[in-house]
Amino acid sequence: MKRVCIYPKDVSILTDKSLRHAQKLLQTIKDAMNKRKDQYVTIAEFSEYTGIHIELVQSTCI
Repeated sequence: MKRVCIYPKDVSILTDKSLRHAQKLLQTIKDAMNKRKDQYVTIAEFSEYTGIHIELVQSTCI
């Protein structure tokens, strides 16, 4: 089964940025999508927000 959620480590690998920068980016996405702090960001939401193709994101998130 494929994962649905994206985590800071995945974002860090995809963007080649620090883990802290990845955490900030995920928080920015949550804010933009009116999500609470305890809710997850899906791979589809991340892909839509960043413009990175979903297939590329899914292949990176093992």
